[in-house]
Amino acid sequence: MITDIGLLAAWLALAGSVGSALMALQGYWSQEDRWVESARRAALSVWLLLTLAALALEYALLTDDLTLNYVANVSSRDMPTLLKITALWGGQDGSILFWAWLMSAFVFVLMLRRWDQDRELLPHVIVVTMGTVAFFIALDLLASNPFKRLDFVPPDGRGLNPMLRHPGMVIHPPMLYLGFVGFVIPYAFAIAALVTRRTDARWIRLTRRWTLVAWLFLSLGLLLGGRWAYDVLGWGGYWAWDPVENAAFMPWLTGTAFLHSVQIQEKRRMLKVWNMVLIILTYGLVIFGTFITRSGVIDSVHAFARSAIGPAFFGFIAVTSIASAWLLHRRLDALHSDNHLESLLSREAVYLFNNLIFMTLTLSVFVGTVFPMVSELVIGEKITVGPPWFNRVTWPQFALLVLLMGVAPLFAWRKGSARRLGRSMLWPLLLSLAVAVTLVVSGMRLGAVAAFWLVAFVGLTTLWEYGRGVVARRRAHGEPWPVALWRLTVRNRRRYGGYMIHLGVVCMTLGVLGTHLFNQETQGTVAVGESLQLGGFQVTFNGLRSRSGPGDLGIVEADLTLSRDGKRLRTLLPRREMYQNSGQTMTIPSTRSTISEDFYVILAGWDTGGRTATFKIYLNPLINWLWFGGLVFVVGTAVAAWPDVEGERRAVGRQLLAAADLRQSA
Repeated sequence: MITDIGLLAAWLALAGSVGSALMALQGYWSQEDRWVESARRAALSVWLLLTLAALALEYALLTDDLTLNYVANVSSRDMPTLLKITALWGGQDGSILFWAWLMSAFVFVLMLRRWDQDRELLPHVIVVTMGTVAFFIALDLLASNPFKRLDFVPPDGRGLNPMLRHPGMVIHPPMLYLGFVGFVIPYAFAIAALVTRRTDARWIRLTRRWTLVAWLFLSLGLLLGGRWAYDVLGWGGYWAWDPVENAAFMPWLTGTAFLHSVQIQEKRRMLKVWNMVLIILTYGLVIFGTFITRSGVIDSVHAFARSAIGPAFFGFIAVTSIASAWLLHRRLDALHSDNHLESLLSREAVYLFNNLIFMTLTLSVFVGTVFPMVSELVIGEKITVGPPWFNRVTWPQFALLVLLMGVAPLFAWRKGSARRLGRSMLWPLLLSLAVAVTLVVSGMRLGAVAAFWLVAFVGLTTLWEYGRGVVARRRAHGEPWPVALWRLTVRNRRRYGGYMIHLGVVCMTLGVLGTHLFNQETQGTVAVGESLQLGGFQVTFNGLRSRSGPGDLGIVEADLTLSRDGKRLRTLLPRREMYQNSGQTMTIPSTRSTISEDFYVILAGWDTGGRTATFKIYLNPLINWLWFGGLVFVVGTAVAAWPDVEGERRAVGRQLLAAADLRQSA
């Protein structure tokens, strides 16, 4: 009964989203506000209806309603309650419903804002957002229905895929989905601005926080995905250039370029066309990423099984891309820049170069991702592009991005001087060169020295800028150092939140360099009492033990003693988990983590008596700087996105004064 109500609610949500879009169009054509208001209320109701549908599916999962095909495929009677809850997005059908529900939640919050100053944008925002929601609901109901019933009731379900039972995967998909759906909002405002010819910076200011929130969630999703891969997949790494990883990474790249580029339009009223292109491209990559994850056209440990929804996705991508490009072309006359680039020694020029590299990176990742599909279409053979190709192509581009990230704040808007720039970077340059000389003296190879010099230079430049601001505020107000630091950040959240993001990236880069340049690994088979050596560490095999876990889980665990220089450090317990119902196994590593390295051990196999076992061991230097940098990155984004009413009021006042000066001079 409850699942029938959920199915009915989903159909009503589809009708509501389509009706909302149609009423918004009618309001625009007739210029009657009552139609637009009805469309807004219908959009609000869609979230309520989808909430009812999602709750009904959750109820079916929690009560083991095995009459539903979806429940039988992703759940089982003995699964813990938390996993039954997260099974909502653990399969194809439920994840699409979850995607639509999150999108409708964003629209619900958006519709509650005051629209007095932006009423003309509202109908077009409704059409785009509700059109996207309607597509996903229709896809779910017509091609991948989570409420579909079985002809018989199985004794138990298959259970959730073991790889999805890790705590990271409990929150990793929702983070990615929130990032994906969040970018639909700025895209909707961009289309509304094009239709109404309101192509000034207003739509950017309205969507800046939405964009930052979407970018934050997408960043979190990528970071958590890397942690999940490191903890669960048992290969000692965190990023393999997997197609599904790339599918989430590409909109992150274009979204990052957009966040930098919009500052030029806000400050200098330039790059209006480029910003439209970036947000349209980001929206397209969001839908494309969802397409390749769910259509089964690519092989990935992250992807869902091959299904029939691919053509519908492809058609939706084609329609939205062509419509967006056509509208952009029709509005080129309204997108002329009010200013032009005055100097290559300016922040505008650095941001432009920054955007160019982001685009070449996106293109590189896109080519490597779709190449297997293209090769299969052309020659009938799927040729996979592996990590070595991605690393060779992208590493130089990432190095340039990191360098630009460090020096960009040193450049002035409009026009700068080489002398001032040199003074700004003198001390960071000297200190970073001292770091490089120290590394050379220590015997590090020159390629690694250059990489660490770059990280040191960018980190010191960012800290130098932060320090200069604190010193200036302390001199002006006589505040203690901690108070000056706090108030400096609070009064200019956007700028100093950005600096924190840059410091997070520096720390993450340090972790990436450590694991790629200095990681060590070994593999060996040892008997009880024997040891393996790696990087000055010794690991001794003490034996195997078997035990039962919850439900159908069986566990084989190795007992290892880790020591260094004859001193015992800790016990490591790598294990193999075997799920009887599905016949799947998971290899769970055991690690000893410090700020300088991870000692990472995998149980690869054992003999029938358990007297010998095979282990793979990795020594990953500096990897924890990656996770720490991710935390700093998230905090910086939260600071930059936090509402700053006073600062925004000052910015609006400056823009009004600039507009008045422009009219007076004209």
